[in-house]
Amino acid sequence: MKKWFAVIGDPIQHSKSPYMHSLWYEQLSIDAAYVPIHVERDCLEQVVASLKLLGASGFNVTIPHKESIIPFLDELDPMAQKMGAVNTVVRTENGRLKGYNTDGAGFVKSLEIAIGDGHRDEPVLIIGAGGAARGISFALASVGYNNIKIANRTVEKADAIVREMGIGEAISLEDAQSRLAEFKIFIQTTPAGLHNGEFDLPFSMDQFPKQAIACDIVYNPIMTPFLQAAKNKDAHIITGLGMFIHQGAIAFEHWLGVYPPSDVVEQNLMKQLEQRENTHFHLLERN
Repeated sequence: MKKWFAVIGDPIQHSKSPYMHSLWYEQLSIDAAYVPIHVERDCLEQVVASLKLLGASGFNVTIPHKESIIPFLDELDPMAQKMGAVNTVVRTENGRLKGYNTDGAGFVKSLEIAIGDGHRDEPVLIIGAGGAARGISFALASVGYNNIKIANRTVEKADAIVREMGIGEAISLEDAQSRLAEFKIFIQTTPAGLHNGEFDLPFSMDQFPKQAIACDIVYNPIMTPFLQAAKNKDAHIITGLGMFIHQGAIAFEHWLGVYPPSDVVEQNLMKQLEQRENTHFHLLERN
């Protein structure tokens, strides 16, 4: 029987997941399908029950359902339990729905493909204290990064993550700005920089250390204002595209038992995003 998978969210029309997974099926000669499903908040429980009844082998979960889906699942992976959020659901052999979170692991995979695993003792500054920061913090700590600071406008939110991890320190954005020279790895986790969104840099980049490692989880646009400012300081730039690809690849492995190749997908998605940015830039020029 042909396996089928889905991604649910609101909005969903701009998701790159169907393209990515379909390309992997083609590359690996897997007879499967992957469909996007627009799911509003009020319909979530009904849709999850329908996916289970109709025999979906698994599905991805995106904004705004990563936390609200948890009561409708049968069990959670320990990391998803810690993070309080799910982005991947697997239909187990006995038909139960098990939730995982691959976002943080996808980020770590992307980071260490870019810079290797020899930087785990380096001081890390995570900017933001939302769900993405939470997932990335736990994932970094789980593989041995233990010198982590989390900077947020509301320090209490950052402190809640630090207390749960049992390591690290919560600081204000003002404190982070005065201590920029202390850090080697910077991870921008806020949604600021999303395409067509307004963006204010979290702090002045005047004292940003040269040749640091600068990461952003936003991949549209590829070069966010934060990454551009860091690039001007000769930083090693890591875009959000790698995290997106590898969180999907880890989900793929949960479902089908094989880790898919990332190179062709990354090249193709990079071209698509760059073309879109160029089109957007030309439209702005005309206006």
